[in-house]
Amino acid sequence: MEKKNIFAHIQEIEAQMETMRLNLGDWKQAVKELMEANQRLTLENEQLRKILKKKAPPGSSSEKRNPGKLPVQNESGQDEIVGEGYDNLARLYHEGFHICNVNFGHLRTEGDCLFCLSFLNK
Repeated sequence: MEKKNIFAHIQEIEAQMETMRLNLGDWKQAVKELMEANQRLTLENEQLRKILKKKAPPGSSSEKRNPGKLPVQNESGQDEIVGEGYDNLARLYHEGFHICNVNFGHLRTEGDCLFCLSFLNK
């Protein structure tokens, strides 16, 4: 082989390797996004199952009196009526997102957030 052919061949291989590296980075990002979406959907599915288990039978009197509000048990075991906004924030938190004013909307990566928990406990 001539020296020019060898260098041209090496440059071609380098270009192919760079393309493969870029493709691998794109695939890693896509897998990461899919895993995050899967985690969010799994948590949301669990929450919906819990809500369905707790929900009163259709046509019950509490459903007619408080449309759009969910009964939640407080520390003393009594049912409290919680608004839809609170329920949405609790759902977001359980899906893995911050609801505190410090990091609102960002994905929680290191477990529970004390700011979010104190906000939920108000």
